[in-house]
Amino acid sequence: MRLRIPFAMTTLAAGLLSAAHVNANSVDLTMYYPVSVGGALTDVVDNLVAEFESEHPDINVEAIYAGNYDDTRVRAMSAIEAGDTPQLSVLFSIDLYELIEQNAIVAFDDLVETDEEREWLNSFYPGLMENGQLDGKTYGIPFQRSTIVLFWNKDAFEAAGLDPETPPENWQEMADMATTVREASNGEQWGVMVPSTGYPYWMFQAFAFQNGHRLMSDDGTEVYFNDPAAIEALEYWVSLSTEHEAMPSGTIEWGTLRQNFLEQSTAMMWHTTGNLTAVRSDATFDFGVAMLPMSTQRGSPTGGGNFYIFEDTSEEEQRAAMTFIRWMTAPERAAAWSIETGYMGVSPAAYETDALQRYVEEFPPAAVARDQLEHGTAELSTYQGGRIRRALDNAVQAALTGQLSPEEALNQAQQEADSVLRRYAR
Repeated sequence: MRLRIPFAMTTLAAGLLSAAHVNANSVDLTMYYPVSVGGALTDVVDNLVAEFESEHPDINVEAIYAGNYDDTRVRAMSAIEAGDTPQLSVLFSIDLYELIEQNAIVAFDDLVETDEEREWLNSFYPGLMENGQLDGKTYGIPFQRSTIVLFWNKDAFEAAGLDPETPPENWQEMADMATTVREASNGEQWGVMVPSTGYPYWMFQAFAFQNGHRLMSDDGTEVYFNDPAAIEALEYWVSLSTEHEAMPSGTIEWGTLRQNFLEQSTAMMWHTTGNLTAVRSDATFDFGVAMLPMSTQRGSPTGGGNFYIFEDTSEEEQRAAMTFIRWMTAPERAAAWSIETGYMGVSPAAYETDALQRYVEEFPPAAVARDQLEHGTAELSTYQGGRIRRALDNAVQAALTGQLSPEEALNQAQQEADSVLRRYAR
């Protein structure tokens, strides 16, 4: 088993791990998982796995870091095609339609047997379950889940004559504040950055939803990219650079934006709450975290990864995988994961633990993503999701780089999506 065992593990725990390896009746599980934010999350996962194995010497878990979400899906599906099916993985919550279409995953409803297990299945925030359920069954269990939040540099706001404790409430305020920061810094600091590589569709979905528009149907067979409200949302995003000159023109890198913020290249950024702990650890200035600004309403799509159990595995392996997933999502672990990473605690019970209650009291930004769930929507998810998201990503980037107008870009994306989804129409 490939695990980096923490130095601080006790001799007893190490002995239990050794016993697990030699237990002839033990169940071996392989799990692929992604990391898409900053911080040493592989160490956190390894430590959790080691703790689980010390408590469950009859179950061995090989946790394999596989890259970002797309890398992890490819790795898992390639293993399945090669006849080396992993028992479980953490994959995009929006991979649901593709996984079901390929008959790759099992429904947790078919695995739970006891009232306690059924209670666990119903214990998560409903907003985090939307992308994991289809036709009344649950296929994905929330794990590293997020919403997009606004990070702002309070020192930069104060230097620009803005109230450092007051983030923008709406689109106009964000544009105005961003322009003020840019001008006050004599062009040395950008007002706002919104990433447009990695997951441009996710950011665009937030803008569209804030403008009162939902991008897809509930059954994953239709998208509505070129609705007037969606076009207006993309026009606003583009205007932050072209009209307000408060955001860099062209594309902004997802992977380096956190560092841009930490280096104070920008006073505000939109990013996943999964970066919260890393920003708190590395920021040399006072910062705040807020819900995203509104147009006609507040809102952010949920995001992140769910646990899935794969079909081509034994009943014993599936039960062992569910035991591990239940352990990983128990309130105490969900709370610890949230504190270590910045991802959300996935259940109300996680926020009722002493640990997370103390943490939120000490560091209120830790509750922002949870509170924003009230204004959340399911992340863009359809059949042929990769192709649909790629069409929208290309449209967003074409508009931001000035190759096409927002209307032209979204019309093109709509045409591409319609041609792909036509065979799924009901």
